[in-house]
Amino acid sequence: MSTESINAELLTRMFLCGAQNLEANKAWINELNVFPVPDGDTGTNMTMTVVSAVREVTGLGENAEMKAICKAISSGSLRGARGNSGVIMSQLFRGFCKIARENSDVTVALCADAFDKAVETAYKAVMKPKEGTILTVAKGAADKARELADGGTTDFETFLPAVIQYADEVLAKTPDMLPVLKQAGVVDSGGQGLVQFLKGAYEGFEGKEPDLGRILNPDAAAEEEEAKEEEAQPALRYGYETSFVILLDKTFNQKLENDFRNYLNSIGDHVMVLTKPNAVKVQIQTNDPGLILQRGLMYGQVAGICIENLRMKDRELPTFTEEAAPAEKEEAEEAPAADTPRKAIGIIAVCAGDGLAEIFKGLGVDYVISGGQTMNPAAGDIIDAVDRVNADTVFVLPNNKNIILAANQAAAMDGDKKIVVIPTRTIPQGITAVINFMPDQDAEANRQNMLEEISRVRSAEITYAVRDTVIDDVEIHEGNMMAIGDDGILEVGDDLNETAAKALSKMISDETELVSIYYGAETKEEDAEALRGRIATEHPSCEVELQAGGQPVYYYILSAE
Repeated sequence: MSTESINAELLTRMFLCGAQNLEANKAWINELNVFPVPDGDTGTNMTMTVVSAVREVTGLGENAEMKAICKAISSGSLRGARGNSGVIMSQLFRGFCKIARENSDVTVALCADAFDKAVETAYKAVMKPKEGTILTVAKGAADKARELADGGTTDFETFLPAVIQYADEVLAKTPDMLPVLKQAGVVDSGGQGLVQFLKGAYEGFEGKEPDLGRILNPDAAAEEEEAKEEEAQPALRYGYETSFVILLDKTFNQKLENDFRNYLNSIGDHVMVLTKPNAVKVQIQTNDPGLILQRGLMYGQVAGICIENLRMKDRELPTFTEEAAPAEKEEAEEAPAADTPRKAIGIIAVCAGDGLAEIFKGLGVDYVISGGQTMNPAAGDIIDAVDRVNADTVFVLPNNKNIILAANQAAAMDGDKKIVVIPTRTIPQGITAVINFMPDQDAEANRQNMLEEISRVRSAEITYAVRDTVIDDVEIHEGNMMAIGDDGILEVGDDLNETAAKALSKMISDETELVSIYYGAETKEEDAEALRGRIATEHPSCEVELQAGGQPVYYYILSAE
């Protein structure tokens, strides 16, 4: 029996199953990101975009009409869109729904029209469309849909598998279109996300029922599975992984070492003892770390203590910070923008890290959205932030190339305030933009001035590689330090400060006057001070500033201007 039309109920099931399959494969999609940084997020961004639409669709209840479902898919994904691939995905949904919403049933011919409109809408949303990406895969699917529809295909049993198969074939060719993909040995991650959504949608067409719990609360489902796996595992004999260094104050001869080893083996296992003339490193699994440390104190001072509870290693611990009383905090968060005098221009900045947030606020930014490379805010998050700023025009500084599209999408949505996006791709560009804001000038004059000033800034971010790959003809190994500049890899090495210093040397020119170093949450202040001192010595004509950014993922954010 052939199916020649898809009604509202079937379209809903297909959309939900597509979302479920995308969510199930998001970790794999994340790993396809070209840059092997510890924050690959394409799959996560696309999933969160689609899940935003899922919430609106499921909120309609049963027996919703096609127009209402299409509106929910379109508006939900547009507000929830985050990351470049997420924004493009939302535009594909928007274009598709423009055609589908006007009919109670979708035929093959109508579906081909909707695919065409989806691709047209998505391409228009991107200022400089790049082939070899999700756009190329979507266009391939639309081209195949048009070929089949114009060729007389009327049943979805033939139409859908052929479209998805061709999309998969186009996806496999993306490395031939983008050299960076070929060097890294991966297909485009956004394109893979689209294909996985389409495959899930086809499963819904064939009768699979979606599991809303897994779509809307995947963490709970994962925890339930982990709990079952833990129950099936034998109980750990020793619960604490303990390691430390003994700074010896007596000679650690062979007899003492043997006695110490025998003692450790008597109260634990996986024992490791490494000796040097003046120090001993110890690692052991035991049920009483205190006894191990007491024994170590018999030989000298202990340092570098690390104790991990193996039975609770994946449990999230509570955080303890000094905060305002709950009532005060809630009142502060919900305080309406009208409490402050209305002004002509307000500014919103996006960043991750308490230090960076304080820097932006100190420069006069009205509202800071917590986010960045590790968590791209959605278009809806940006709109909510705009609502908090009591100004006629609000400037938005994305400070990340993967947030600019979402900011542009927020600016395109209807609202009572004008939103101006300054396409800052890095934190240093954002800081430069704010510094050069002129309150006595109008919005257009400020926009032009900011654009001119940020073009002078050179930036780099230092992090570590999570896998082996080749980028820009540079061989990268897991654990390497990488300096990622505005146009690609600047430097790769084994030592953090050495990599950062070499990257800065490539960024600094004869015209450079100021070098800024923002050190992250995992960087020691003394290491950052050492880097500042080295750069000041090697480049005496430059002023070198050092500030605590507190950002995750990136040990350093660097700028030269």
